[in-house]
Formats: sequence, structure tokens, C-alpha cells
Amino acid sequence: MKTFDQSVCRRGTGSYKWDDDASVDYPLWVADMDFEACPAILDALRKRVEHGVFGYSMPTDTFYEAIIGWHRSEHNVFYRREWMLTVPGIVPAISAILRALTSPGEGVLLFSPAYNCFYSSIRNLQCRAEESRLILSEGRFQIDFDDLEARASLPDVRVMLLCSPHNPTGRVWTKEELTRVSQICLKHGVTVVADEIHCELTMPGQTFLPYASLGEEVLQRAIICTSASKAFNIAGLQNAQMIIADSVMRRQVDRAVNIHEVCDVNPIGIVATEAAYTGGKEWLVRLRQYIYDNYLAVSDYLSTHLPMLTVFPLEATYLLWVDISAITDDDKAFCSGLCKEKHVRFAPGSHYGTGGEGHIRINLATQRTELLEAMRLLKSYIHPSE
Repeated sequence: MKTFDQSVCRRGTGSYKWDDDASVDYPLWVADMDFEACPAILDALRKRVEHGVFGYSMPTDTFYEAIIGWHRSEHNVFYRREWMLTVPGIVPAISAILRALTSPGEGVLLFSPAYNCFYSSIRNLQCRAEESRLILSEGRFQIDFDDLEARASLPDVRVMLLCSPHNPTGRVWTKEELTRVSQICLKHGVTVVADEIHCELTMPGQTFLPYASLGEEVLQRAIICTSASKAFNIAGLQNAQMIIADSVMRRQVDRAVNIHEVCDVNPIGIVATEAAYTGGKEWLVRLRQYIYDNYLAVSDYLSTHLPMLTVFPLEATYLLWVDISAITDDDKAFCSGLCKEKHVRFAPGSHYGTGGEGHIRINLATQRTELLEAMRLLKSYIHPSE
């Protein structure tokens, strides 16, 4: 088993992260990790490949048991098997949900900044992104509840997309915050779609709270989206679940899943997900610590050498959110120039909505030596004479 410090060559494998632009030496933009999958997954996949037949597949009993058991033991929440719809990924799930629950022209509520694919799904369904901008208070991003309620009360807003933990700011929403969100949405008849794909990636001292744990009334007006793909680096194997307790809403979404033709499952993804949830816990604990140590190393470097940049606390995810507005108001041009001159690629904050302008997002899930070299190149880009 490779340690997290050992590099894995991903060039020439069709990697979106590494092969999209061959000139980039440090691709720290798209959210996947440069770490080999955990041994439990690799062992399960070898066994499945040796079988040699890869026809149409369906989720197995042990697959569902693994998901239910993991969320019960790790997050103290119980999901019934009949509530689950399995799809290739959370983005296809969100598109199907919006098709089922909205009409063209309607508003879809979300925080800004927010995961960029939320915006593309909203656009593709010809809806309007109703952005409630997060506000900065005491060095942390907070919810503007007055603004959130004003937007939730709009007559054409029937769905909210909630990223929890939050991408890109790295926030873990507290019980008080999630309770207020749920109260506002229940009051105005807004269904909450909770994307909890980063729920396993909490940092030391942080505890993730599942949205479904807020009570039966909240659960009946919610759709929970989960996947092992982000935490266990198996996104390419395409497997995610929607958890929908309300039977009427579940039938509506299931119909939309079939309309979108995203109802088939990848047999390899089924095997990998089950293996992750039954044999990946020890590996995940080590992964979280390595990411946290990467965060500390990068934060220390930037505070020492580039103190004009504001690094926000990382509570969850492996995505560092950094304010660069002290040096430029054009994050896209900044990232483009850095990529061209230093071959380091970050994600511009404006990709994540109006609340992301003047920021960058840095993927910390790579080898620490590579990460720190990218930081040194960033410094030389900002201070070329030093």
C-alpha cells in the first residue's frame, strides 16, 4: 500500500485533472485526489475484475447494507433501503431532482459561493439561480438568514440546493444553522436537497450533522444525496445515492431519473462503494489527518510569505478557500496568468457564483512536497523580483 506521500503518475490515464492541459505541472483545481484508493477497494476490484464479466448490473443486498450501516455507525442516522435511488453521480441526481420538482423559469435557492455544478444544473433546466450570499463575520462565512428567508418566500422558489459540508468555503454547518435553514424552508414550502458528498472529510474538532437528523418533518421535505466517491477517491466509478423518505416525491424523482436515462449502475462502482463503507474506515482516518497536515503546512507558508492573502479555516473537504482581493479583483485573470507562467492551476472563485469573486480554490489532496512547491511558485508569481 502506498503512503499518501508517495506519488502516483496519472499522466496518460485520461485523467481530467492531469491530462486536460499537459502544460500544467501542478493541477490543483478539480476536486479529486492524487492518492491511491484504499486497499479494501483495490482488493475488491481485483476480485471483481478476475470474474471477467461486466454486464448490466443492479445494487446488491450487501451494497445497501453497507451504506445503511456506515451512516448509522458514523453519523447516527438511519436510512431505509426503500428510500434509496442509486444513480451514477450527485450531479445527475440534482438534474433529475430539478426536472421533477421545478419548472423552467423558476428560482432555485442556494448559497453563494456554491459548488459550480449547482449553477450548471440550474441553467440546464432553464431555472434561475436565487443566490443568498454568505457573509464574512469574524473570519468565517456565515448564513444571512434574513436574506435567505426573503428568497425562500418568493412564490416561484420551491427547491433549495444545500451543500453540507460546504464547497467551496470548507464550512461545517452547525446544528443551529441547519435548524434555522430547515425552519425557513418548511415555513415556505421549499424542499431542501442536501448534497452531503463531503460529509466524511471533516477536520479535527469538527462534527458533521446529517440534515436528515433534524427530525421526521424535516426528513419528509428533503432529499439527501450521498456518495463514497469524494472521500474515497472513486468518483470515476460513478456511484451515488439519493435518499427520499417521502414516497410521492420519490416516485417523481425516480420518473425523472428514467427520463434522464441515468438509472443504470456501474458494477465496478457498486463493488467499490461497498468495499469503501465496509473496509475503508482506518484508511479514511489517516487520509483526514494527512489532508489536515497539508492544510496546516499551506496555511503556515501563505501566512509567512504571502500575508496579504486570507486563508479561511478548513473545517471540512480538501478544498482551501483563499481571498486574493488584496492583490487583484480579477480572479480569473490571476489564475490564467499563474497557469500560463508558472504551470500551477487553481480554480477561480468566480466559478462558484457572485459570492466567489476575488477568491481562489486550492485542492490540498496531493503529496505535500508537490503542494508546497506550488505555493513557492505562487509566491514567485506574486513577487517576481524576490
